[in-house]
Amino acid sequence: MILWKKKDSSIFKSRSEEDTRRLAAFLAELLSGGEVIFLRGPIGAGKTTFVKGVAEALGMPASPVSASFSLLKQYRNGAMTVYHIDLFRLKSADMANLGFEEMLENEKAVILAEWPDPIADMLPRDRLEISFELLKGDGRRIAAESHGEVSGRLLDSLKNSFE
Repeated sequence: MILWKKKDSSIFKSRSEEDTRRLAAFLAELLSGGEVIFLRGPIGAGKTTFVKGVAEALGMPASPVSASFSLLKQYRNGAMTVYHIDLFRLKSADMANLGFEEMLENEKAVILAEWPDPIADMLPRDRLEISFELLKGDGRRIAAESHGEVSGRLLDSLKNSFE
């Protein structure tokens, strides 16, 4: 359910893990590669659940788990690669070792990165930022904000398809 929307941002409400996965599946249908999505929110807010929803909708054979202990997980479906990155403990200098620039150049890849603030100076201009907020019970407030043309089209399509 959409609670609020304007040109370059929207707020969605999730009542359950299934709602969060459904929103992610709607987004996954819009992905073609080259998209960058940053995920913010406290531990347990639904970031990894959202990544699972994207990967499942794209037909990725492995079910994503938190990238916290490995920093980077890759999932492939033959046509596309999903990079699931946990940036919590990283700094900008660490990103070269992770291959972040190469990931950004891969037109058949989608980057889903949790905790992007440590690399604020490296954020691509065109990106979709999604913030998760815990509500009472299993509810979540999911705010999405686009930065750029590609992410703007993604968010517009997501708003129209999820209503």
